[in-house]
Amino acid sequence: MEENSVSEKKEAIVVTFGNFKGGTGKTTNSTMIAHALSQQGYKVLLCDQDPQANATSLYLKTKALVTDEIVSFNKTLMAAIQDEDLGQIVTPIKENLYLLPSFSDFALYPRFLEKKFPDDTVARVRYFSTLLEPLKQDYDYIFIDVPPTISIITDAALYASDFVVVVLQTQERSLQGAEVFTGYLQSLIDDYGADLDIVGILPVLLKNGAAVDLSTLESAREIFGPENLFENIVNNMERLKRFDITGITNEDMHDRKVHKSYDTIAKEFIARVEAELAEVSR
Repeated sequence: MEENSVSEKKEAIVVTFGNFKGGTGKTTNSTMIAHALSQQGYKVLLCDQDPQANATSLYLKTKALVTDEIVSFNKTLMAAIQDEDLGQIVTPIKENLYLLPSFSDFALYPRFLEKKFPDDTVARVRYFSTLLEPLKQDYDYIFIDVPPTISIITDAALYASDFVVVVLQTQERSLQGAEVFTGYLQSLIDDYGADLDIVGILPVLLKNGAAVDLSTLESAREIFGPENLFENIVNNMERLKRFDITGITNEDMHDRKVHKSYDTIAKEFIARVEAELAEVSR
């Protein structure tokens, strides 16, 4: 791993991947960029905060490829939250890559918070951040994958974050979702004192080279500013769909094409974070 201020940082940098439109590639890109960073020598924890647990499914299949191990859990995420000890269910996937798994019972988290903090909305939003704090000493990055909805789960993840990557699939509804999402971040800052910045808008092509995709990209540049869009975009790669079934493989030219693409995107991600940190330290 190259020497940089991130690797020298004592605590993990927390990053949420978001958009208020479902199916934009949040889970795919948070998991693949985390995987790429782990390949580059960064120690990464992926927190699956979506009760659908798609990131958990992908990573457990990937772990099975590496270790031939079928993972079973004695406790769910909600049980770990009730114990106030998330570390007990953190699961190693491969070298430098770890998972905080989600389970269907995480859908009960909002109700749990209402009971724990009946009259304090701010405390509900901030609680996950306090649970995450002990884990920060062990990683370079903590990525959070959240549902595509306005909810206490998303609010809590964003409050715990230092940065946000807005995942933008090149279609009009995703663009609208990204606009709403970026505007919503300001309300979190105003209402709860969140301290986070957008590290960039990551474009994900629905169809490579299609007129609609190119038009949406141009609209995004006009809305957000070209400097705020990742220069490296995620092309439509069929192999990514296969990973959902098999786990993340690296066996042939199609796999290598995917990994090369995400290696480049991960390096731009690091550069963007470094630039943001340098700006803050001035």
